Amino acid sequence: MSQSKYDALKLENQLCFPLYAAAREVVKIYRPYLDELDITYTQYITMMVMWQQKEITVKALGEKLYLDSGTMTPVLKSLEAKGYVVRKRSATDERSVSVFITESGEALRKRAVDIPQKVSGCVGLDPEEAIQLYNLLYKVLN
Repeated sequence: MSQSKYDALKLENQLCFPLYAAAREVVKIYRPYLDELDITYTQYITMMVMWQQKEITVKALGEKLYLDSGTMTPVLKSLEAKGYVVRKRSATDERSVSVFITESGEALRKRAVDIPQKVSGCVGLDPEEAIQLYNLLYKVLN
């Protein structure tokens, strides 16, 4: 049997692996800063949306973050337990749940404001390369 038949199974031939590994490494760089806030990376990106939107449905939030409801529910439960958001069922459609940011959630923003700057150099790309990577990653997502 030809070895080339199995070349597609080599780790070094996988585009998905460096994407996965790079994402894990970047999240690892965020960890000490997020630990100070007692939140996870997933909670952090959720709060980033909340700081912009103030109110959003769980469905729209999940779509924005590329997360399913099975992931969103525990993230929102935890953020709600910390007092950063509240969830409320729609009065007109009880299947729809909206998330609202609280005063504590807004206050968290002030504590998190320096995080992007602290981790901005973590990927070792010049600004033009970072823009190219950003665009390519969103092309993959879309």
